[in-house]
Amino acid sequence: MSARSPREAGESGQALVEAALSLPLVVFLVLGALQLSLMMQARVMTHYAAFRATRAGSVAHGDCERMTHAAILALIPTFHSFLGTGTGSLNGPLGRAAGSDAPRMLANAFAARMNNRYAGSGSPGPGLDGAHNRSIVWILRDIVGGGIDSPQDRDFDRPGHLRRLEVQLVFWYPLRIPFANWVMSRMFLAHFRLRSYTGAANPLLLAERDANWNGSDVTAVHDLDGELGAELADRVNARQYVFPIITTFTMRMMTPVKSRHFATMTCPR
Repeated sequence: MSARSPREAGESGQALVEAALSLPLVVFLVLGALQLSLMMQARVMTHYAAFRATRAGSVAHGDCERMTHAAILALIPTFHSFLGTGTGSLNGPLGRAAGSDAPRMLANAFAARMNNRYAGSGSPGPGLDGAHNRSIVWILRDIVGGGIDSPQDRDFDRPGHLRRLEVQLVFWYPLRIPFANWVMSRMFLAHFRLRSYTGAANPLLLAERDANWNGSDVTAVHDLDGELGAELADRVNARQYVFPIITTFTMRMMTPVKSRHFATMTCPR
């Protein structure tokens, strides 16, 4: 076997160094693409959850508890595999067993989160959601067409009398892909001008000593009086990497509005 020439050895070493420098970026592109695809799925389910929450309020006099429970039930599949592993095919024995027991398994998953809290570390539950233990959804409501002057909307059945329930739902979607969740969370904070990231090393390109993520000219959107941005920054600081997915839905009230359900227009968080 002939020995490699110094030139060949140098080229091999250069290729190795280049591969090492570009590896974090390649890993992030793969993991980031996977995380973005999961976020797109979660956004579709958030629209569905907003519909379910609005409908629950429409048929239950605007009851916040029912609205919150309806939203959580719709969103559980986006962050928790309540059917377990090994049930990808419903035609197999595991799939058929899980399918027949799915209602009970979903009920158990819901029971651990029915207080609108992730079942993560520090929660009363078994720690199913990793580090996440804060609220799953925020629900902000409005009655379009006027409020009510009595304990119940007495004019509900009058011709021309219309009350619409308008709901804004914020789903604190947990980013579950390691490394991608850390990088993307800091990108989000910089993009919404909540916090700059100027760490000693760029997590994507190790050759760059300064990431220099100083934000952009785009201001934070869907800001609920500053609470949304503050909550996002606070969760990321606690290593609970999330992204707020926001959607709205409006539906006519199918039952009379009851004032006791509207002491505040924001449901408990």
